[in-house]
Amino acid sequence: MTRGVRVAPWLPGSSSLLALAVLAGCATPPAPVPVSRQLPVPQQQAAPAPAETVDDHVFALQGTLTQGGYAIGQAPVGTVSLTLDGQPVTLAEDGRFPIGFSRDAPPVARLEAVLADGRKVIARITIAQRHYDVQSIPGLPGKSSPDPAYEKLRRAERARIDGARALHLASDGWRQQWLWPVTGRISGVYGSQRILGGVPHSPHFGVDIAAPAGTPIVAPADGVVVLASPPAFSLEGNLLIIDHGMGVNTAYLHMSRIDVVQGDHVRRGQVIGLVGSTGRATGPHLHWTANWLDRRLDPALVAGPMP
Repeated sequence: MTRGVRVAPWLPGSSSLLALAVLAGCATPPAPVPVSRQLPVPQQQAAPAPAETVDDHVFALQGTLTQGGYAIGQAPVGTVSLTLDGQPVTLAEDGRFPIGFSRDAPPVARLEAVLADGRKVIARITIAQRHYDVQSIPGLPGKSSPDPAYEKLRRAERARIDGARALHLASDGWRQQWLWPVTGRISGVYGSQRILGGVPHSPHFGVDIAAPAGTPIVAPADGVVVLASPPAFSLEGNLLIIDHGMGVNTAYLHMSRIDVVQGDHVRRGQVIGLVGSTGRATGPHLHWTANWLDRRLDPALVAGPMP
């Protein structure tokens, strides 16, 4: 006779193995072993790349699309950043912006806007190529021996000029129709260059306007004075630089007198000084230059025909 073992009654839905309980030393049946199930992991789809739209007219550029030229455009609504050939372009609050093209700009430029949703809008700008007055004079010496004292002075002068041009101040002069600062005979044109003894010299990055000494010079547009001699510069003589906002600035060389000081806000048409022949000049004239960032522009294209 077996002691201590009894058979539990069968229950519906229960297994016969679990219905048998060994009472001696086993008060409860063993717990069922859980079965692990491997659920399929959903595959994440890669986010689509931001869309690009090519529209060569989307920026509504107005100006001269040529080497040395200058234009003002309108960015698409929602633009968060803008570049011209990879160079950042500053946007005004209303989405307007200036751009410029250097003397030797390639035939096509790329203007690219990035919108808030990641999309890109691209315009390919055709840049008209120009033919410059380049004179080669083989019989003249191409280089002279450097003067260490002068080279040291010139480095300090260049640093002063570069520092002034790096000051991008608030002004709306870049939006305005520019005036000619003085009228007279054009004695030197933008882009011309001399090659002496086979050595190319720096191109002429401005316009020379011959006028009698003492002729008033006016500001072509609103701006802020960022540099005003004295002291005079070795090449430029009495030099004045005006910032017109958004990286646009103009310079006035060889002046006999400067009537404004650094920090002054000048208005379009305001007299800023007088024509002279200070610095390295052979006669009284105004050498007028224009820049957008580091790009040298032709001020005659910005101002239009001289009245």
